[in-house]
Amino acid sequence: MKYQLEIQNITKSYGDLKANDDISLSIKPASIHALLGENGAGKSTLVKVIYGSLQADSGQMQWCGEGYSPKSPFEAREQGIAMVFQHFSLFESLTVAENIILGLDDIGLDTDFTEQIIKYSKQYGLDINPQQVVGDLSVGARQRVEIIRCLMQNPKLLIMDEPTSVLTPQEVTDLFITLRKLAEDGCAILYISHKLEEVRQLCSEATILRGGQLVQNCNPQDHNKQELAEMMIGKKLVQLARSNITTGQDIFSINNLSRKSEDMFGVDLHDISLTIKQGSIVGIAGVAGNGQDELMELLIGEVEAPADSLIFKGEDVGRLNPHQRRQLSMFFIPEERLGHGAVPDMGLHENMLLSRPQKSEMTNYGVINWQNVEKLTQQVIDDFKVQTQSSKMLAKSLSGGNLQKFMVGRELIQNPELLIVSQPTWGVDAGSENNIHQSLIALADQGSAILIISQDLDEILTLCEQVHVLSEGSLSAAVDMEDNGLEKISNLMVGSEKQ
Repeated sequence: MKYQLEIQNITKSYGDLKANDDISLSIKPASIHALLGENGAGKSTLVKVIYGSLQADSGQMQWCGEGYSPKSPFEAREQGIAMVFQHFSLFESLTVAENIILGLDDIGLDTDFTEQIIKYSKQYGLDINPQQVVGDLSVGARQRVEIIRCLMQNPKLLIMDEPTSVLTPQEVTDLFITLRKLAEDGCAILYISHKLEEVRQLCSEATILRGGQLVQNCNPQDHNKQELAEMMIGKKLVQLARSNITTGQDIFSINNLSRKSEDMFGVDLHDISLTIKQGSIVGIAGVAGNGQDELMELLIGEVEAPADSLIFKGEDVGRLNPHQRRQLSMFFIPEERLGHGAVPDMGLHENMLLSRPQKSEMTNYGVINWQNVEKLTQQVIDDFKVQTQSSKMLAKSLSGGNLQKFMVGRELIQNPELLIVSQPTWGVDAGSENNIHQSLIALADQGSAILIISQDLDEILTLCEQVHVLSEGSLSAAVDMEDNGLEKISNLMVGSEKQ
């Protein structure tokens, strides 16, 4: 058998938009094949067709040499296709074993699931305790649960969507060992990722989509990261560089900030202190679930902070709500896009108004100037290459990456004196990531202070001149990057070095 899966001339449209336009690709058995493209390039639609979540308008597929047209994910799994999604589908209050059982289609009453889980765990180096509660697991361990659940279905093709977006460097290395072993055992892997250096390390074949069309098949190991990115976006990338790192006075400080989390699976914050100067970009690295959510709630103003723990331009802002903080030129981009950063059932132009201070060009004495709203919304759409049919499209109609670009642009257009952003390029493609990074650098060059909280270590190292690590609710001192900085950051992230 030459190919595990063959896709021939697949087309899928949504109204006038062709999400997939006559796409053909072939995946060999035991191969690790990358699927690359910008946000909105058609990757998700194609994967959904393969996995049975969508049916193509035209074209055909062959699986193991025979016709294949699944009407549901259940039918796809029956054929031997499994998928690990970017956002895990696990119940935090249940054990590992209970979560795995719930995800299996064919459950034998006489099956010893604990024994099976341990078997796959040992076979593929996926260290996990079947009796541990998922809510107590790290993000990397939760991903291992998802993979084991897929492996217990004995897949011949494993689809992985952004599998390393929330992992530490060591967890990425461990995952790659597992995936290579899977491929050696005959399982084909379709690997979707925006992290192009990882694609180069792992994959021997790549299919690149742009605007719903196939534009390139290549061996990613024959190209550098920039070349792959430029194939995806169809143009040259702007080189990232700060024109002049000139910092001013201290503008924002966090002083001995502590908080007990109200969430059963949350993380308490312990005595966090940090100072940010005008014109500086400060980064907080860390694996998800180490107190980032609890810290952002305090910084944004969704939860009140103790007196004198948050000082902005000499003023205690800990008791101010988000709107009052925006009035002072503190702006925020939360990690959760829908429902937190944007209202799903409101148009983009309406969402533009949500983060406006009382005095802005969009309102005058409480009266909305819709002409200016439309103008500024369109400016964000154009400047940040947000793929949408109009400024009135509902926020929930955009892909995650395009909504992220809109949210970043909405805040940056206001030229904040302080911008606090969590996961600035979560789920965006290489070209959009480059654009967002360049915009953040330009903002800092103008004298604004930026605090970035990110799980993406490459992003932190690219942008930030001062780096801290948040681990188990405690914040490290700034890491000296010239003294084995990367190794120290990695050790702090996994808790193998003291704060």
